[in-house]
Formats: sequence, structure tokens, C-alpha cells
Amino acid sequence: MTSEESIPAKSRNPENYTFLDKEALAKYTTDTGKILPRKYTGLTPMQQRKVSKLIKKARHMQLVR
Repeated sequence: MTSEESIPAKSRNPENYTFLDKEALAKYTTDTGKILPRKYTGLTPMQQRKVSKLIKKARHMQLVR
């Protein structure tokens, strides 16, 4: 799946991310572009939904894979 280094720190708060933060959003995806589940990211359900929506929006704008 992913290496431990690529899994984001569980204390990181994604509340202030935008879909333009490519590097920050890339931490929440695998090498193949799939969104990591909550058990790996350590996000709350609300934060996970927000990150997922931002990743999908960035994909639509072709900013991330």
C-alpha cells in the first residue's frame, strides 16, 4: 500500500487546506491516486469528508492525480 513515511501525521489539521494545496493533499492519497481511508489518516469523519472533496475538486481541475 503506502510506506509509513507517506502517511500524514495524525495531529495535522486539514481545516485550512484548499484544493490548490497539491503537496498537502498528496499526503492523503496513495501512489496510484486513491484517497487514503480514515484509519490511515487519523482524521475525524468531518475532516475526511472535507479532504475527500478537496482531492476530488483538485482532480477535476487536473491539479493532482
